[in-house]
Amino acid sequence: MEVEQVLHMKEGTGRDSYANNSKYQEKVIEEVKTILEESVQQLYQSKLSERLVLADLGCSSGPNAHKVLLEIIDAVHRTCQNLNRQLPEFQVFLNDLPGNDFNTLFKSFPSLWEKLGQVKGSDFEVSCFINGTPGSFYKRLFPCSFLHFAQSSYSLQWLSQVPNELAVKDGAAFKKGNVNIGKTSPPEVHKAYQLQFEKDFTLFLSLRSQEFIPGGHMVLTIPSSIDSREPDTIWTMLDIALNNMVSEGLIEEEKADAFNIPTYRPSAQEVNKLIEIEGSFTLRRLHTFDMNWDLKILADSIRAGIEPLLASSAFEGAIIDDLFRRFEEIATNYHVDNGKVKVHNLVVSLSRNN
Repeated sequence: MEVEQVLHMKEGTGRDSYANNSKYQEKVIEEVKTILEESVQQLYQSKLSERLVLADLGCSSGPNAHKVLLEIIDAVHRTCQNLNRQLPEFQVFLNDLPGNDFNTLFKSFPSLWEKLGQVKGSDFEVSCFINGTPGSFYKRLFPCSFLHFAQSSYSLQWLSQVPNELAVKDGAAFKKGNVNIGKTSPPEVHKAYQLQFEKDFTLFLSLRSQEFIPGGHMVLTIPSSIDSREPDTIWTMLDIALNNMVSEGLIEEEKADAFNIPTYRPSAQEVNKLIEIEGSFTLRRLHTFDMNWDLKILADSIRAGIEPLLASSAFEGAIIDDLFRRFEEIATNYHVDNGKVKVHNLVVSLSRNN
């Protein structure tokens, strides 16, 4: 499976779309707002540029891209007021993989300017030039010394590929019955995912270091773990649903075993170590927090995120419907706290070394 070609959130604005099923991710962005604003203000106060070049890496197609941009503009506006300076021009690059629904994203931008006018007043004016940048952030995206600021929220857990050791036919035996790191996975499975994340995250930092101006800032929010060897509760519930359908003969065992979800939830210690080793950025702030994912919206949210992956692996529509009906039932009865799944999150605020 070529992840770059098939990975994207559910397109459009329908019931199952990511645009209508990203409330949890919106809450995460709200939780990180203070750190984002702090980073933007530090950057602008140090550079005082007449033009700020910004990137949202892994923007997807829902309203959250609006939310982040509004918060950045607002933070710079308040800083300009304090310094008695004119608001700079903003050049914004919205990046995601080629399969992302950029059409829906750009159609929604008139409503962004309406929101901005409502918040700031009808006399508020801002020059903001928005561009789409399709491509993997595990490759170069921008010219050298180009970006002032970038943020990425809930994107870097996605790996560039399924680890090679698991993508081959013999690798299915290692991960049998699990779509990711599972309760029955041998240590080799965790090690394969860990090494792939280390390779990808180091590459991500190295590529961005070439694209940032010296002193540029970046804020990254990643679903994480206290111990990355522990299975993800969400994928464990999906494993149960898939395995039940295999045992009932609804899904071929070979097809289920071949299906992988290429994500990894690193610990704070892992991320901190990789930033130090790569060496291009200074860690200004590292923050962890827990968020509860309400089971009432969990199944729809997960479906919006992985349905295109399932479809690319030849799972048909009726099978996908049945899978998520079962997932919802399992989630309802699974051992969770007060009808919610607790998700550990990590935020790092970085600046490019001079």
